[in-house]
Amino acid sequence: MSFSVSSVVRYSLSSAAVFLALAAASVGQFAVSVTFAPPALPVYDQPVCPGDGYIWTPGYWAWDDDDGDYYWVPGTWVEAPEVGYLWTPAWWGWGGEAFIFHEGYWGPQVGFYGGIYYGFGYFGEGYEGGRWESGRFFYNRAVNNVNVTIVHNVYENRVVNENRVNRVSYNGGNGGISARPSPQQEAVARERHLPPVAAQSQHIQAARSNRELRASVNQGRPPIAATARPGALNDRAAAVPAREAGAPYHPPANRGRAGQPSGESASRSANNDSRPSNNSNNNVHVRDLPPAQRPAPPSTGNPKLDQKYQKQQQKMYTQQDRERQKLQQQQEQDHQRLAQQRDAQAKTQQLEQRHQQQTQQLQQRHTTQQQQMQQRQQPHQSEARPPKGKQ
Repeated sequence: MSFSVSSVVRYSLSSAAVFLALAAASVGQFAVSVTFAPPALPVYDQPVCPGDGYIWTPGYWAWDDDDGDYYWVPGTWVEAPEVGYLWTPAWWGWGGEAFIFHEGYWGPQVGFYGGIYYGFGYFGEGYEGGRWESGRFFYNRAVNNVNVTIVHNVYENRVVNENRVNRVSYNGGNGGISARPSPQQEAVARERHLPPVAAQSQHIQAARSNRELRASVNQGRPPIAATARPGALNDRAAAVPAREAGAPYHPPANRGRAGQPSGESASRSANNDSRPSNNSNNNVHVRDLPPAQRPAPPSTGNPKLDQKYQKQQQKMYTQQDRERQKLQQQQEQDHQRLAQQRDAQAKTQQLEQRHQQQTQQLQQRHTTQQQQMQQRQQPHQSEARPPKGKQ
């Protein structure tokens, strides 16, 4: 399956989003956008490296538009397609109106992957799991599970990373990683790359067809989090389950069920002319909301009036941020209490409906406040001092 990425840049006016689109196009990959964030990354152990020349490719959440659900693609060891090539992991990034998927690729250097902390050498930037020397790949035992009786070309270089507890699986948006590509990483995105090899594509398809790997089924804790070789999902001796979910997973109630997609698809392919919906009806929880819009204050030409308006506007924004945070904490506490009740399943739909109503009311109230603020400013335009010579 492939999609054109020519229209991805329409999803955001920021230069960062333009870079993300160009990076996707440079490797000829497809892009898919989803209106709600992927689950947090699960916690799991790395299988033993099967032999020389294998490079670790971390697990990630992919999207199945047929079921309207995220599914886990287990991390696995893959033979590099060429000597000297390294793997840049796949990642999700906020594109202005939706989360856009960026496929991983092979290349001489590791490019930008959203600043996501995948672990096992992928600590948000670059790769600390090994290096190529004289046509052979040497493994860093400090971050990789390597049996030295099988693999002899090893070294040990301990890496100190302050973000090792971060399980966030996406870049940008509400609560996402704030990393941006460096000039060097932008240059890497334009270099020659290779797409995932055939074994990786088969691995992805096997994960997609395994219902246990769907986020709605495993609640962010996949029973097969990693495998020793691509596609070995049925080899229980080589497969590793997740030890725990990265965080509680609560998808929107109207995201669509397996075989029953919602009336308005939660996903848009990058070559679809219709833009992702920003309808508040799709936002069940506060954490599903896109970042609040912060338009620049208008200029009346009167410095005192402009300064007064800026203070009023900033006060309103600060209060709105507090309200969003308070309601988000309340909704998360509701889910935690519900999970401890015996009849939780029966009450889930009722809770989700109440959360959706709360979220919509919050959005409507904040929108009204901003409109009223702008209306109060309009009469001030006439108070602005006219330019000299026009009095």
